[in-house]
Parts: sequence; structure tokens; C-alpha cells
Amino acid sequence: MRIAFAGDRDISVKVLKLIIESGVKPLSLFVSDKRIQTHAKELVKICTSLLNPNHIFAGSSFRKKKSTSMLQQLNLDYIICIHFPYIVPKEILSIPKYGVINLHPAYLPYNRGWHTPSWAILEDTPIGATLHFMNEGVDTGDIIHQKKIDISPGDTADSLYRKLKELEFQVFNDIWQTLLEGVPTRIPQEPRTGTVHNKSDLFQDKIQKIDLDRFVKAESLIRQFRALTTNDLSEAAYYDIGKNRYRVQVKITEEQLSQSRS
Repeated sequence: MRIAFAGDRDISVKVLKLIIESGVKPLSLFVSDKRIQTHAKELVKICTSLLNPNHIFAGSSFRKKKSTSMLQQLNLDYIICIHFPYIVPKEILSIPKYGVINLHPAYLPYNRGWHTPSWAILEDTPIGATLHFMNEGVDTGDIIHQKKIDISPGDTADSLYRKLKELEFQVFNDIWQTLLEGVPTRIPQEPRTGTVHNKSDLFQDKIQKIDLDRFVKAESLIRQFRALTTNDLSEAAYYDIGKNRYRVQVKITEEQLSQSRS
């Protein structure tokens, strides 16, 4: 199989190692630029001895005309995207023989786009992991394989995200042999169903701001705290007093209740 690999985050490192261990070596690598990357250096290190250095693209450089021409010459079967934070244009989508596939931490068609654990908690929507073909829409391509998990009452967006990354690896591992053996089954999505959120949707006062003068149910307030507890303080709930802003993140510990004696 002839592939290009695009990714970031620790989950992308795990998936890339799985692919290489199966005997498939990427012919090109796309990584995030320095401003937003987390695991780009590790991905590059893994691939250094496997591919031509000219076939490693950082940031949005893979979209350049010269890069597109180079990719066309590789006769790719797939481009595999794992948490790759860039829009893949039509010109790139059309290059691989079978298509571009993407691993998304959501149970599509729910939670297309950004901040999937937060919105699953806020809106009480199904959550899981999905491997799907990419098209020009936002996570609207045909589904290859997916799994769903339950949200614990003690889950924050941060703890749920960690669970989702483990589930994503399971989803990819489940289907990888099928991809090696042939073209997988495609399940079309209905773009008008489910939910979708842009990156900026979470950063609205109606989502993050706590009105200290408003009476709300404790369940609603706790849900807000859970959904906005991530690894990024700027995503947290907040309240303002005077000239100061106070961010709220929560740590939830589950305990087993003892059975009452009769």
C-alpha cells in the first residue's frame, strides 16, 4: 500500500507506529507548524530514515502547487489523517486512488468539527470515535468504522478526551487489516443530521460565562464546569468580579456508596 500520513498529537504517533509495524512505510508526511505542533518532531523522527526529506511538509505547505505536483507523482492509495489540524483542499482530496481518510474523536454525525468532548457533555449527544473518508465538508464523508462510549457523570472534557483517543486507536486498529486487504465498506452520512461546531463556538459568553446573579440548577452548573474543564485554561468557565476574571476547572472523584444496612 502506498500512503501519505498527516497528523499531530500522541494518538498520531501510535497510529503511525502501527502502520509501519504492519510493513507499510509512508511516502510523505504532513505535520503541524511550530506554532501549534505537539508531536511533529516525534513523527518526523520516526520517518527520517523511511522517506525523502523533500516529502515532509510542515504547516499548510502541503497545499502549494509544487507540493501537490510532487504528491501526484507518488501514486498514493490513501492519505491518512490523524488529528491533522488543517483543511485538506479538493486538489489534495482527489490525489489518492481510494481517498483521504480521517480519524475523528466523535460518533458521527454528532459533534463534527471542534471540541467534541465539550459539546458532547454540554448537549448530551452520543460520543465515540469514527474513521471516515474526507470530502469538502466538515467531517461529512462516508463512515468506514466507528465505536461509541458512554459518558460517565464524573467525566470532564479532559478525561473524556483521553478516553476518546484510546478508542480512536481501537477503531483504527480494528479496520487497518481491512484497508490493507482492499477497499472498505462506506456508509454515507446525511449532512443535515447530527451536530457541528466551529472552533470559536466554545468561546462565547453564553457558553463560558457564569452569571453570579442568576439562579440555575446545580446539575446545569456542574455540567458546564465538566464540559469546560480541558487542558486549556482559556476554554474554562469563568466569572468576573470588578477588574478580575476567575476561571473554574473541576476535579471529580468517584466513590462507591456503601449499601445501607436493613
